[in-house]
Amino acid sequence: MGMLRIFSPNVNKTSEGGPADALLLEVQLKNAIIQMEVGKFVSCSDLLHLAVLHPRKCSVYSVSGTAGNVEHGDQYQLKMVYEHNLKRTVCNMTYGSFGGVTGHHSLCIQSMDGMLMFLEQDSYTFGRFLPGFLLPGPLAYNQRTDSFLTVSSARQLESYKYETLAVAAEAESRQDADLPLKTGGKRLTPDWTFVLGEQALDLCVPSFSTSSSSIFILGERNLYCLRDNGQIHFMKKLEFNPSCFLPYSSVVDGTTNLLLGNHTNMLQVYQDVTLKWAAQLSFVPVAIRVANFPELKGVVVSLSSDGHLLCSYMGTDPSFFSTPKVDAREADYEQVDAEMKKLQRFIREATRTQDILTKSDAEEDLIVTATVSSSMDSPSQALIQDMDDLPVPSVTVQVKVKARCVVQSSKLTVSIQPPLAATQDQFVLEPMGQ
Repeated sequence: MGMLRIFSPNVNKTSEGGPADALLLEVQLKNAIIQMEVGKFVSCSDLLHLAVLHPRKCSVYSVSGTAGNVEHGDQYQLKMVYEHNLKRTVCNMTYGSFGGVTGHHSLCIQSMDGMLMFLEQDSYTFGRFLPGFLLPGPLAYNQRTDSFLTVSSARQLESYKYETLAVAAEAESRQDADLPLKTGGKRLTPDWTFVLGEQALDLCVPSFSTSSSSIFILGERNLYCLRDNGQIHFMKKLEFNPSCFLPYSSVVDGTTNLLLGNHTNMLQVYQDVTLKWAAQLSFVPVAIRVANFPELKGVVVSLSSDGHLLCSYMGTDPSFFSTPKVDAREADYEQVDAEMKKLQRFIREATRTQDILTKSDAEEDLIVTATVSSSMDSPSQALIQDMDDLPVPSVTVQVKVKARCVVQSSKLTVSIQPPLAATQDQFVLEPMGQ
């Protein structure tokens, strides 16, 4: 839609205001915005400027602020410094100090038909066609080796030195590789290649440490880490469909941390190939960064496909609430003593009435006594029916049940250890105490 917005996130200390105060500038540009970069793109200034890439144009803007004297706050303006009208539809761009030049940055723009266009400040330098080009891939500049990295449609990572591109044949028009070159210069060939076997989603050359010399490639199913010379350092097979990633500095020497977003709304933190943390997001992140703001340090900034910007922390939610100071008051001992006596009275009443059934202090509510006869029964009261009513020796046991309360639906069970047995072990008693 061509809408350019600049935000300054801050902590919402009050419920009023909030995210609306974070929007510093909103400008409607005429063309769609493909990519934006911040660097030293103006020759006569050491300040950072904003380069905005449109489908057929590259514009460089300066952002300036004016302190406000009214309640509306500061005012920000976007002014165009220069722009380049391009003859080809572009795909992406990268920037850096090409050729080892210090003090300013140059731009390298890749077109949809495989041409690398180099812009130095406000002038067009040269353009080169990539060999064997079919579809554009991610583009990155490696400051350490002064080379450009891209993933071709042959699904391999290719590295081109800036010096090699500068001395190659001029790409005034698209030329067939089989035809002889019409102008002078060498045929463009990559310095080294590495076969990935899959299309790359993103390409990143971190520069947060001088000792680190790694190139990270996010594929559709794998994560690759290569050295500057094209040798593989490690590879991680992913069990999900990734959407974006970001290498950032690690507290452990020799390792690199990575933020990895996927299409299951997950944000994962890796230390090289080891999963260290995972968090759930409310959307699929398409871009992610780690940023430091005046009041927010180490914030994870993620962007959704529908334009929602989220500044969040990993792990526990930081608390910005400060406990207010409590006014010192002298204790009222008479009031405390009265409250203590009231609570003790409640406790005594609760312990007195906590049992539902009433208890008798003098005697038991239910008394069961058993009396065993001292002589054998004559005749025997136990007969074996399966053996023609064969009598066996028996003893009569008299059981008395005495109740002082109402007992209903009571049963009496007789349990005897073998080899002894009872002629009847279950008795249903009549209601008692009525």
